[in-house]
Amino acid sequence: MIAAESMLWTPDASRIKSTEISAFISYVNKKCGLLIEAYDQLYQWSISEKEAFWSCYWDFAGIVGEKGDRILIDGNDIENAVWFPDARLNYAENLLQTYSNEIAIYFKAENKRDSSLTYQQLHDQVSVVASWLKSQGIVKGDRVAAYMANIPETVVAMLAATSLGAIWTSTSPDFGAQSVIERFGQTRPKILFTQDGYFYNGKSVDIRQKVTDIHNAIDSLECVVNVSFLGVESADGLLDWSDLLSGDASQTLEFVACNFNDPLFILYSSGTTGQPKCITHKVGGSLLQHRKEHQLHCDIKPGDKVFYFTTCGWMMWNWLASVLASRAALVLYDGSPFYPGGNVLWDYADEVGISMFGTSAKYIDALKKHAYEPAKTHALDSVRTICSTGSVLAPESFDFVYDSIKQDVCLSSISGGTDIMSCFVLGCPILPVYRGQSQCRGLGMAVEVYDDEGNAITDKKGELVCTQTFPSQPAFFWGDEGGQKYHDAYFAVYENVWHHGDYVSLTPEGGVIIYGRSDATLNPGGVRIGTAEIYRHVEQLDEVLESIVVGQAWEDDVRVILFVVLQNELHLDDELTKKIKLTVRTRCTPRHVPAKVIQVQEIPRTKSGKIVELAVREVIHGRLVKNIHSLANPEALEFYKGLQELN
Repeated sequence: MIAAESMLWTPDASRIKSTEISAFISYVNKKCGLLIEAYDQLYQWSISEKEAFWSCYWDFAGIVGEKGDRILIDGNDIENAVWFPDARLNYAENLLQTYSNEIAIYFKAENKRDSSLTYQQLHDQVSVVASWLKSQGIVKGDRVAAYMANIPETVVAMLAATSLGAIWTSTSPDFGAQSVIERFGQTRPKILFTQDGYFYNGKSVDIRQKVTDIHNAIDSLECVVNVSFLGVESADGLLDWSDLLSGDASQTLEFVACNFNDPLFILYSSGTTGQPKCITHKVGGSLLQHRKEHQLHCDIKPGDKVFYFTTCGWMMWNWLASVLASRAALVLYDGSPFYPGGNVLWDYADEVGISMFGTSAKYIDALKKHAYEPAKTHALDSVRTICSTGSVLAPESFDFVYDSIKQDVCLSSISGGTDIMSCFVLGCPILPVYRGQSQCRGLGMAVEVYDDEGNAITDKKGELVCTQTFPSQPAFFWGDEGGQKYHDAYFAVYENVWHHGDYVSLTPEGGVIIYGRSDATLNPGGVRIGTAEIYRHVEQLDEVLESIVVGQAWEDDVRVILFVVLQNELHLDDELTKKIKLTVRTRCTPRHVPAKVIQVQEIPRTKSGKIVELAVREVIHGRLVKNIHSLANPEALEFYKGLQELN
């Protein structure tokens, strides 16, 4: 049981009354004759009456389209259930309902580039690009790709493509050419939007050669459109974005009606254990789920300004783009969050008046490590919500947010994934925030925790599962004829239950604690240990910048190997090793204590910044990492290759 003093924040009565979720509760009570008064009651109703919940939310959110009479077919068969089989709608149309001269997109880049688009300008640009795509023969179901940064042109291109019913897929320009070819080579886009380069950490990065390599390798490409971001001469044979935009903006933007379950986005798994899976998401499921999370869980209102630090190779970019459907503005940033210093994003928050500030747990931890205190240097009056995802947010990082960033803020540690392009675990503006906990399970998401035998457990660690169907399940994996890879990914562990692969527990307060990925869980002596339990304490030490921990097969058992990156050119000696081990022993258990602590210069991670425990585990066992192209820094694995004979 978590002590009452671990409650870090609770909303006051006036704030609760003003939230979108409170308005939804009133709407549901009136429409359905209910007497819901609290979140747990709303959650239980959303699970027990899932069809009524999603239908009511469609109406409350004002989804543009025809809902149809049927809500769910084969609802008891989670893998094959069909939501809103008669519905017709268009994703882009739902995001482009505002035509005013208010700002729709704010943009800032590291090179001090600063711009914005009004809703009317956004609509006009989408109209021109959509007209051009149509002239190129793009129709519903065609794939349109982007190898682009988090810039306004990417949003415009995506909306133009999806307005036609085309399927959008993207990666970020820091991906290597081979990584892009592995992804787009499977989904075979007809059009590629790209740019000449980008800025990061004070440097310009030219990607023109990579674009040429990609263009030459993917024979499905009929045209490549280039945005001049660095201002250098583009490669031959590319259409310039500015020339494309010079078209007639007076044409009426027409939206192609799609079925609820038609493909909308193709996202890619990290690919560290093989060829990336092409996870294909639905038009209606994506829109409805994102609207629910934005409006009810993040309290995003019309006129709000929403920021998430992300790239176009991470699902959070798609999640962020959908904010336009709530009549809120996108706040985009491209570049390093620490250049020229750690206050750059907080400067942006004050300048624009950001309402929701989204980032990663690693960013919050890095601020803490470098002793930044935005609460002392910035007003942050507009910030109501801070969202964190990407990895586990340690309890000490919860403390840091409230001590050093802002006291009166809803800190939402959210978790889901590329698999559902949304979240199982979320925040809630009418609930308190407890130290180290995500606030709640998402509405309409029947999340439970199972033990190895498939029994539901509470207040114990186990597997995160979802026991009912939900609209944002993927349509399929692109190229997975027969659906076997899809089945194996989510439904092979427990019969007719979605197995997500997170190691978690449900708390008495109704929250969720996440301990890491199940496949990275350590098993010394047959005892399961979540990697986040070790990271939490090791990375609080002043000497340790970051760490990665894996299990190594050893003498018919598993032993824990901890790799650490140290601060300020420190060297790991016996004294620091003992300090690290003692910290783990006293704050965790003797089972958690690493058998070996080894200093490394760099932690390998994916393009979206997640550390890759599985790749390190394979390397130290002398096994081949199947797809190093998926890593942002594959060279970091070289050091680990000599360690398979650790004594």
